Amino acid sequence: MAILPDIAARATEITTWRRTLHAMPEILYDLPDTAAFVADRLRDFGCDEVATGIGQTGVVGLVRGAAPGRTIALRADMDALPIEERTNAAHASRRPGAMHACGHDGHMAMLLGAARQLCATRRFRGNVALVFQPAEEGGAGALAMIRDGLMDRFGIEAVYGMHNLPGLPVGHFAMRPGPIMAATDEFHIALAGRASHAAIPQQGVDPILAGAALVQALQQVSARNVDPLDSLVLSVTQFHSGFARNIIPGEAEISGTVRSLTEASQDLAERRIGEIAQGIAAAHGAIAELTYKRNYPVTVNTAAEAAFCADVATEIGGSHAVDAAAPPLMAAEDFSFMLRERPGAFVFIGNGPSAGLHNPAYDFDDGAIPFGSSFWVRLTERALRL
Repeated sequence: MAILPDIAARATEITTWRRTLHAMPEILYDLPDTAAFVADRLRDFGCDEVATGIGQTGVVGLVRGAAPGRTIALRADMDALPIEERTNAAHASRRPGAMHACGHDGHMAMLLGAARQLCATRRFRGNVALVFQPAEEGGAGALAMIRDGLMDRFGIEAVYGMHNLPGLPVGHFAMRPGPIMAATDEFHIALAGRASHAAIPQQGVDPILAGAALVQALQQVSARNVDPLDSLVLSVTQFHSGFARNIIPGEAEISGTVRSLTEASQDLAERRIGEIAQGIAAAHGAIAELTYKRNYPVTVNTAAEAAFCADVATEIGGSHAVDAAAPPLMAAEDFSFMLRERPGAFVFIGNGPSAGLHNPAYDFDDGAIPFGSSFWVRLTERALRL
């Protein structure tokens, strides 16, 4: 195990930054205090360039090494969630209705710790872009930064991201080549029937009956249409209809989410949901209209970069603490947009036996900070070896 001594010596200070950020959560792109805190630290450390306002409120600190060379990017997300915190921690959110329930405060702190070390030592050839991104939680902030010229402006050739994972021990890392997190899509089905009094159902077309059949039939997409060796999760999460006990309503609405690990599975799911909705509706005399929205794409690690991250993680945590072939998660991550632009890898770092992500009782484990900051420093020094 090789936590860097300078990082270990600064762990208390980095933890203070993390807890300061935790207490002042901001949501999506509305990050004036968070972005200012990050930019001020990067300037204090001596970054050669600190750019703000990329992708609305993103921040990038550029550190030049001891000799010219290529540029890699390290990314941390900044936004919090619209959740009321229930940790009772001394550093708990001071902003009602917002909290860092996904550990982005820890991600920022770990990258800031690495930034300070990299600015002080510069034991690498080329440049490292320290990317602090807004709006990961549903706002596609990564895509906004890309559209604002992130990759070309800084000449980025490879990208790396890291996220904490509850249940994985502190000091452990997990990654894999290929798909590591799922694409996430949304669907909405509007069912049009014909309203009638409940005492004379033969005069109407019941969208609730059609909807009930549709909810069950949709499960055949993952159970019978997708290759069993592929992964696809289809969940109906909303069913709205009716306004009175004695009236068969004229409309119903069904909504849900689809998670998949390949574009082929996405295409299949969208097609089959539409076909099944039309068929079930027609069988009941109703009409179905599908709205299907593709959100974050599959997060796909390139093989060489995933293997490289596993090697760096082994240096930091030891071989016993690295799972280089971890199973993918069916949650989504907008770092996927960056990995569509450049080769790279997304890595999980252990958060121990904490509450789950997006849980009001969640808190980032500060014990992970020295491991994460050390990982970023050694990744940079080895990727951009002098």
